[in-house]
Amino acid sequence: MRILMLGDITSRPGRRAISERLQDIIKTNEIDFVIANGENAAGGNGITREIADELFLAGIDVLTMGNHVWDKKEIYNFIDKEARILRPANYPPGTPGTGWGIFRLKNNLKIGVVSLAGRVFMGEQLDCPFRTLENVISSLTKETKIIIIDFHAEATSEKQALAWYFDGRVSAICGTHTHVLTCDARIFPRGTAYITDLGMTGPYYSVLGVKPEIVIRKFITQLPQKFEVASGPWQINGAILEIDEGTGNALAITTLNEIEKML
Repeated sequence: MRILMLGDITSRPGRRAISERLQDIIKTNEIDFVIANGENAAGGNGITREIADELFLAGIDVLTMGNHVWDKKEIYNFIDKEARILRPANYPPGTPGTGWGIFRLKNNLKIGVVSLAGRVFMGEQLDCPFRTLENVISSLTKETKIIIIDFHAEATSEKQALAWYFDGRVSAICGTHTHVLTCDARIFPRGTAYITDLGMTGPYYSVLGVKPEIVIRKFITQLPQKFEVASGPWQINGAILEIDEGTGNALAITTLNEIEKML
């Protein structure tokens, strides 16, 4: 089984990249299932119903989220009705939406997907991601051996620790949030694929998706600035996972880094 995971889709450039390239990437790499982080899809902050539908129509199967999940208030109106959008599972009980799901492929194979958020340097008082994932996988393993985690977190140490703790119990733990594709894709000793961050699907000429001059001005002046999403060519960051359908173990993980060619 081949799974494509995409780093944070950021605003219009990221959505344009998905619209223009996703189907070709799926076909070329024989992808069976697509997971993408969508928390920055609407103007860099949050997601709307219209944009979610646009991304699903383009070929994404599941959208995971992160700390910007609630930025567009309309999400409260539809997140309980849309099983393909997963907010972090370690929000407290009673939070709208769900943090994990089981999805059926065309060949009747099932895959479990979990959205999880870190706590180090993230600013939110969420439940423990380690204990939350323990509880979630106890439910998922009753129906599938293929379990994929999007761990939306800042600290590399927290991401690596989670991967070591769950090595052999989940198929893959892929980090998001920093918008920078890391070069540490690997398979842990007991069969869990890992990468610290899947990067960003968004504007290439940017600082993490924002116009460079605005971020530079903020650093130099130390004054508040209104961030604006950059324009120009896009980049597509992510990873392709190859998973053994019988055991749920990862067989391979390779990174994806594609930049729009400008004439």
